[in-house]
Amino acid sequence: METSRGHSPPEPTFRRGAFQRRLALVFALQLAGVVIAVLLGVFDVAPLAAVLALIGVISVLAWLAARREWAPVSALARVIDGWNEQQPDPQLFSLARLSPRTDADLARLARGLYGFAERIAGYNERERNFTRDASHELRSPLTVIKMSADMLGDEAGLSEFGDRSVQRIKRAAREMEALVESLLVLARGGDQGTGDEEFVVNEVLRRELGELRQVLEGQTVEFALEEPARFALHGSSRVFAVLCWQLIRNACQHLDQGRVVLTVLPGAVTVACLAQAGRLRAEGQAFELTIAQRISERFAWTLELETREGNERVASIRFPHPLPA
Repeated sequence: METSRGHSPPEPTFRRGAFQRRLALVFALQLAGVVIAVLLGVFDVAPLAAVLALIGVISVLAWLAARREWAPVSALARVIDGWNEQQPDPQLFSLARLSPRTDADLARLARGLYGFAERIAGYNERERNFTRDASHELRSPLTVIKMSADMLGDEAGLSEFGDRSVQRIKRAAREMEALVESLLVLARGGDQGTGDEEFVVNEVLRRELGELRQVLEGQTVEFALEEPARFALHGSSRVFAVLCWQLIRNACQHLDQGRVVLTVLPGAVTVACLAQAGRLRAEGQAFELTIAQRISERFAWTLELETREGNERVASIRFPHPLPA
């Protein structure tokens, strides 16, 4: 026994080729009218002025009829032109909004746009849910880690090795928090959640290098900051710090021993790694450079990588709109 279920209303039926048939009828009637008008003139049934006026009237009527047939296409074009992808409304392309006289080809196009709009709406909803849930679920454990590291650092009698470990945990937690923020900015796509602050590039780099020296204490890599220029940027200082951190880590992964030099140029920052012995290593670069590349594309900061003579690898970031510091 079949149970009663809710069903969506059936889609209206559209005739294939209806548009072409109606246009063909319009042009056929126009041709017939013009032929009749010409015959009336040839056999002196009507004066030339009347024949020309009749042909003009027939042409205007044919144009109005063709325009009426084209109206559904124009209406669909206006809907597409005013469509907002951030707040898509699939019902704008619903077949129920189309006239029963609509051609089947146009109805098929509207059906495809309706499905596309539904997928975009679903994607936007999943994006909002992801950024909201990820922001909460990832930041909460990071907060616990930072609080626990602070409490552990206040313990009396903590050894020097333990203190260095606590500092590394704090640094890693801060880096993870900044990385999560950067990934959320990237995940928002067209959303303008890019930070609303002005920061001096030189100050951010000094802070990053100071913390980096603590994290990599005891390793055979030296760090230097050269500042022939000084400028500021408008955006997110944390995202900028993540970009530089990824490039610095990538430079360190290419060195057994050597120097990493950060240089602030007018409207640009370079990160160069120079090996003192042996060759530059090529492994361990995919994840860091992928994140750096996505950040540079998101903020329109040009990222260039090159390998120079003398075992030197250089990453350059160029900023299109630097501000005076």
